[in-house]
Amino acid sequence: MKVVFTFPGQGSQRVGMGQDFVLKSEDARSLFARAEAILGYDLAALCADGPSEALSQTEAAQPALYVTACGALVALQRNVAIGRPFAVAGHSVGEFAALYAAGAIDFEAGLDLVRRRAALMASAAAARPGQMAAILGLDAGVGELICAEVQGAGIVVVANDNGQGQIVLSGDPEAVERAGAIAKERGARRVIGLAVSGAFHSPLMAEAASEFSTMLEDAPIRDPHVPVVSNTTATYSRSRAEIISGLQSQMAGRVRWRETLDRLVGEQVDLYLELGSGDVLTGLLRRHSADARCINVSTMDDLERVKLEIGEARSGSLG
Repeated sequence: MKVVFTFPGQGSQRVGMGQDFVLKSEDARSLFARAEAILGYDLAALCADGPSEALSQTEAAQPALYVTACGALVALQRNVAIGRPFAVAGHSVGEFAALYAAGAIDFEAGLDLVRRRAALMASAAAARPGQMAAILGLDAGVGELICAEVQGAGIVVVANDNGQGQIVLSGDPEAVERAGAIAKERGARRVIGLAVSGAFHSPLMAEAASEFSTMLEDAPIRDPHVPVVSNTTATYSRSRAEIISGLQSQMAGRVRWRETLDRLVGEQVDLYLELGSGDVLTGLLRRHSADARCINVSTMDDLERVKLEIGEARSGSLG
């Protein structure tokens, strides 16, 4: 049975995330305790109680998403006889949880990298505030043409290609606003400003990306046990060198999630699990491939759904 694990990125955080795992899974609770020792604050309490404004800050959101995703993973592994996945993939910062799932990095080392990454991105955003906007109803090719039209107003690029008709623009505020206005003229159904202070996955992150790139060279990353689909190439990373190369390009580069889904759907995957907070990736997958079987695992009860799905799949294969 081919199973793929996926892990959400920034924007999926919400108050209450991970709380069910902390309360009901000793393995997940242990990860949150270990995270507190590294971060210097009670992450479990922040995730459980918020406030939302604090949890949504980049320096809190990214570690929270990583630890919650890893907590969902260890709870799954303890309670469901699922074995190794066929492949793993994570959206932006979610790729670090994917690396943990693939055995390419230890939990603490992954959290330290996420913490450093978040601090660099927040610092870059403070030094040069940016803006991001989701564009619904246009594809990446049209988005690129619109970005080219407004370059005189500043930098703006297609930061995320999340799926057919769902992209995110990122860059200088004036340029993003102009691009959004043109997108509406070109037929976009909606233009939604995102609640972020930085122009993530754009050239405005170049300096932060360069500093993080140096950190990655010495990071304790290993060859993965299973393939990791890189955000920046939408190809399989099977070695330490390939993983590091992808991560070095990620912060200022495009998240190629549509292409990632193209690759995975082409593998005839039996079941996709989104591990962590929310169901954003599950929704994107369902819109991408109506036949895909997918479950978002954000509570312990969701593990029962996974057991049923696996049981049905195995029964079907027997007869």
